[in-house]
Amino acid sequence: MFDRRSTFGEALDNPAARAILERFLPGIAASPMASQFRDGRLGSLIALAPSLEDPAAREELWSALADVGDGVERPPYAPAIDPDPEYEGEDVPRGSAGLAPVPETPLWGVLEVRLAGPTHGNPFVDVELSAVWTRPDGTTVRTGGFYDGDGMYVVRTLADAEGAWSFTTQATARSLDGVLGNAVVIGPAEGAHGPVRVDGFHFRHADGTRHRPLGSTAYAWTHQPEPLQEQTLATLADSPFTKLRMCVFPKSYLYNANEPADFPFHGSLADGFDLTRFDPVHFRRLEQRIAQLGALGIEADLILFHAYDRWGFADLGPAVDDRYLRYVVRRLSAFANVWWSMANEYDLLWSKDESDWERLAAIVGAEDPVEHLNSIHNCRPFYDYSQPWITHVSIQRVDVYRTAENTDEWRARWGKPVVIDECAYEGDIDQGWGNITGEEMTRRFWEGAVRGGYVGHGETYLPASSGGATDMSRTVGDDPEVLWWSKGGALHGSSPDRIRFLDQLLAEAPDGVWDPQTGDWDLPWGGTDTHRVGYFGFNRPQFRNIMLADGEWTIDVIDTWNMTVERLPGTHHGTTRVDLPGRQFMALRAIRVGD
Repeated sequence: MFDRRSTFGEALDNPAARAILERFLPGIAASPMASQFRDGRLGSLIALAPSLEDPAAREELWSALADVGDGVERPPYAPAIDPDPEYEGEDVPRGSAGLAPVPETPLWGVLEVRLAGPTHGNPFVDVELSAVWTRPDGTTVRTGGFYDGDGMYVVRTLADAEGAWSFTTQATARSLDGVLGNAVVIGPAEGAHGPVRVDGFHFRHADGTRHRPLGSTAYAWTHQPEPLQEQTLATLADSPFTKLRMCVFPKSYLYNANEPADFPFHGSLADGFDLTRFDPVHFRRLEQRIAQLGALGIEADLILFHAYDRWGFADLGPAVDDRYLRYVVRRLSAFANVWWSMANEYDLLWSKDESDWERLAAIVGAEDPVEHLNSIHNCRPFYDYSQPWITHVSIQRVDVYRTAENTDEWRARWGKPVVIDECAYEGDIDQGWGNITGEEMTRRFWEGAVRGGYVGHGETYLPASSGGATDMSRTVGDDPEVLWWSKGGALHGSSPDRIRFLDQLLAEAPDGVWDPQTGDWDLPWGGTDTHRVGYFGFNRPQFRNIMLADGEWTIDVIDTWNMTVERLPGTHHGTTRVDLPGRQFMALRAIRVGD
């Protein structure tokens, strides 16, 4: 039968299936552009049809197609694999695995138990391991373990309390079961503040430190050659960014044709992948990069699934998806600077529907005792961000021009922090999502900020060797298609410095954040009752009359592009005329004296 795995072309070539598509997808099936979608999966194409945003309408489509045979017999998905209850016999002493000394761990660090154990069979699937940790105050937390290759088993937790800890392991393998031990958590490392939590419409670290997620995007940077990864870290160290969107799986797309050195699973594109065995080398490097981001004060916003794939990872089947997700979360949830993103553009993953995402999100919740932030990113239709597991709104532009201007509306709609992770990218490639100017990127950051939200950055400048005007001599290696948005490297755009300037102004607010304030129809205001910021955007008035609340106020004229703040002489009250330079991208700030 035809289903979400069928291609559009297969369905078009079947008269009965084509008639169904023309009824449910008339704008695509009956379009002269239909030929460009022939290789697309039906499960992806439904995202292009507004009439199919309703789950009931989609179910009606699949039901109609199910009655039409396509004559293609598809192989079944791989089944789930239960741990082997007889992996070790009664002759193996319980708790006999070698326990490595547990080093002192700083607060907010990764507290880790390493056990030398059996290697026969397939420990990735044959053995189930966990540990119960007891904190200094007597509370407990259970975390799942994983096989790290070469006979080494690991269980981790976030060190979230100073003092003496203890642990007991539980396992289906006798040698790993019932191992007892102790650990000590000392004071935090410099700059460590713990995982980020939601604070109303904003964010704070666990120790109370304010976090502002002014992030960037480098989807596949950890899948690049080592020198390019190191350059990415050096670039980030000198950037204003506090969050980085990045994929666990490699990416196949425009400017993403190179083959990674390794993958989450053992194997290669040429030889195939063993979906029952993970590649510990791959994950150790990913962990290293996450830790290095943490040392820079940057959150790793990990994208767990995406559709840009040529290796088969976008369609692994439910059992392998679940196994992969458990392995990833068990390995990485102990890192304080991790955020989860269930998917980049969830609606393009043709093999998954809402019930799949809810199942997968439940696995993350069950395996992550730290309760890291979690969301899901859209291409076109929004996910239901009111779902309780979603901590914040991770959203993509919904219009070529207007996106950040919707921030306050989205805050009111879902009652959660709004992070516009994709507002388009500063660059000059041929795609509309990747050729806005630095001025426009900066404007979008400001439009989101005065409305109480956060906007994400990305950069897609075309290398000069490919016909672009950007000097790429600062980028290491000989890859002619290194664009920051995917591969990292060096930044070339003009917006990062302006984003840093915005962050400095946000930090000067009483609580380090802005919330939407009562504004004018043509001038949005953000901040607080006593610290108000109005942003003119692309308007360029010569003056503005502003009405000030009770008290005396200072007034600053802010040039968001030239990064200057000019304070007007004296203090002001009532209705005040403010002269302006008649340039775009200006802002006003009014601060009540004594507050």
